[in-house]
Amino acid sequence: MGIPADDVVLIQQGSGSNDPTVVTVNCPDKSGLGCDLCRIILEFGLHITRADFQTDGKWCYIVFWVVQCSNSLRLDWDSLKDRLLSVSPPCLIPLYYDHKLNGSTAAPSVYLLKFCCVGRKGLLHGNYEDDDITEVLTELEFTIQKLKVMTTPDEKVVDLFFITDGRELLHTKERRDNTCGYLCDVFKEYCINCELQLAGPECENQRTFSSLPLAVAEELFSCELSEKESCTQALRKATPPPKKAIVTVDNLLSPAHTLLQIQCFDQKGLFYDILRTSKDLNIQVAYVRFSSNINGYRNMDLFIRQTDGKKIVDPKLLADFCSRLKEEMLHPLRVIITNRGPDTELLVANPVELCGRGRPRVFYDVTLALKKLGICIFSAEIARHSTRDRQWEVYRFLLDENCDVPLASVQARNQIVDRIRRTLMGW
Repeated sequence: MGIPADDVVLIQQGSGSNDPTVVTVNCPDKSGLGCDLCRIILEFGLHITRADFQTDGKWCYIVFWVVQCSNSLRLDWDSLKDRLLSVSPPCLIPLYYDHKLNGSTAAPSVYLLKFCCVGRKGLLHGNYEDDDITEVLTELEFTIQKLKVMTTPDEKVVDLFFITDGRELLHTKERRDNTCGYLCDVFKEYCINCELQLAGPECENQRTFSSLPLAVAEELFSCELSEKESCTQALRKATPPPKKAIVTVDNLLSPAHTLLQIQCFDQKGLFYDILRTSKDLNIQVAYVRFSSNINGYRNMDLFIRQTDGKKIVDPKLLADFCSRLKEEMLHPLRVIITNRGPDTELLVANPVELCGRGRPRVFYDVTLALKKLGICIFSAEIARHSTRDRQWEVYRFLLDENCDVPLASVQARNQIVDRIRRTLMGW
C-alpha cells in the first residue's frame, strides 16, 4: 500500500498576496529528511513562517507555511515540488529505482558559463533596468561556485561563472541551449556571446580548501573558540546583538522523548539551521511545533531522541547539543572585511553539513547587498576551511576600489558588514 506520488508533496498557494503558501510532505521517513526539505525551501528564496513536523521513525508528515523573502525573483512552484519529491523516499519501491534522484550527496558536476557583454557597472548585479545575471542564474536554479572577470581593451566584459545545477540537467544539450538562449533573450543588446560547457578537471571538484592567513581565520572563526558574550559582540560590530537564545531541557514531560523548548530571535533559515544541527549531531527529531513570529521572536518545541529510540539522558550530550543550537541561532554566518595585499577582501563563512553541502543563496544575498551599496566585485570564489571539529564554506570577494564607498574606512567597512548580515539573516 502507499499513496500516489502526486500526493507526497502538496502545494497550496495562498488566496491573497500576503497569505502564506502551505507545503505538505507526507512520505516514509529517512534520516535528515526535515533538514533536506528545509534546505530546498531556503534555496528557492522562501521563508518558513510556521511548521508542524511529526514522525514515528517510519513515516513523516510535515506542513510548512512559507512566504517569499523577495518578490523580485520569479518562483517556479512546479520545480519546487519536483525538488522536494527528489529527496522524499518513495512510498512504493518500483522495480527500477534510481537512488541518484533521491537525495544523493555526490558532488554535482561543475560547468563553465562564459558570458560576454558590453561594459557595465556592477558585474554580478548590474545596472540593467529589470534583471541582472545573478538573479537570472538563481531563478534558473544554478549555484555559482566561482567567478572570474576580465575586461577587454574595448571595455567589453567577460564573466566566467563556474556553476552547478540544482536540477542536475546541465549534462543535456537542451538544458544548456535553453540557458544560453534565455540569457540572450533577457539581456538583449547587452549580450554579445554566451557559452556553456563542462568545466575542466581542475574545476570539477569545487570543494577546494582555502589557505586563509592565520590572523584572518582567527578573526573569522573566533566565535567558535569562546562562548563569551563579547564574541557575539565582535561578530555584530555594527548590528546590536539580539538577546541570548534560550534552550530549556525537560526530560519529565514525555516518557519516550526529551523536550527542548527554544526561544530565539527570528531570522532567515532558522528552522533549517536547527534541523541541520540535529542531523549533523545524529539527533532524531520526532515532533516539532514551530510557532509564528511574535515581536521578532520564535518559540519552538522539539521532541528529540537518540538513534536507538531512547530519550537523551547523558548530561554532556545534552549540553553539547544545546550549546551548538545556541551558536547556530545566534550567529550561523560570519562576515568580516580585511586586507588582501593592496586589495580589500570581504569574507563570508557558514557551516557545511556533514554530507558536504553548504548553505543556499549566500552568494546571491551577498552580491545583492553589495549592489545596493554601490560596490562592484572584481572576483569571487568559494572554498572550504576546517576548524577544530567542523568544516566551513568560505566566500571570498575581492571588492573593486573604483566605487564611491571609501573601502579603507573603518566606518564604511562596518556599514558593509551590517548590510550584508541583515540581508543574509532577513532582518
